[in-house]
Amino acid sequence: MNLTPTESERLTVFAAAEFARRNLREGIPLSHPEAVAYLTDEAMLMARTDLPFSEVRERAGRLLTSAQVEPGVPSMISYIMLELPTLAGSKLLTIYTPIAETADGPVPGEVIALTEAETVFEPSGLIDLEVVNTGDRDIQVRSMTHFFEVNKALAFDRAAAYGHKLAINAGGGTRFEPGIPKVVTLTPFVGERFVHGQAGLVNGPLDDPDTRARAFERACQRGYIQDES
Repeated sequence: MNLTPTESERLTVFAAAEFARRNLREGIPLSHPEAVAYLTDEAMLMARTDLPFSEVRERAGRLLTSAQVEPGVPSMISYIMLELPTLAGSKLLTIYTPIAETADGPVPGEVIALTEAETVFEPSGLIDLEVVNTGDRDIQVRSMTHFFEVNKALAFDRAAAYGHKLAINAGGGTRFEPGIPKVVTLTPFVGERFVHGQAGLVNGPLDDPDTRARAFERACQRGYIQDES
């Protein structure tokens, strides 16, 4: 049996629609692709039974309710466009809002803000430092970087930055352009306050006096700071 691309696609839609019908029989809410396949297959079946075009459009828009699909699916299907096989040839059918939304239904991708502000960083531990990029290209510092160990081309009070990181959301970053001073806010590391890797200046507990002394010694030797003051 040789099938045209259109016939192959029709079989795929039918298979997905049968999957959706099984879920409906079992009381399982339909996902977005299942709902689309079900509505498409039913509309094409109606067209094959020679129902008038207007009646197909009317019935197809009443096949599913919001209770039969997963939360958020109605808002994801604003319309469906498909070619109906009729005796007069193929006709384009557009079904607008095929699944009625509920007034309090979720919207996929919607951002719901908190009703009350939350403190991300304790204000008492924040410090502001002016940083200047003395290099010839942009430098970006990520949120979890120990600011004491950032690129040596950044000039600032490294002693004050010891044990601190940028006070920004996790995963974020701050870019420093050459020659342009920028004031950043730093917050202390919390938890066990161990730092490993990065520029290799600490590699141990931040609050251990010996570790701190070695970190400053390495920083001076490698040109991150000129002295320990």
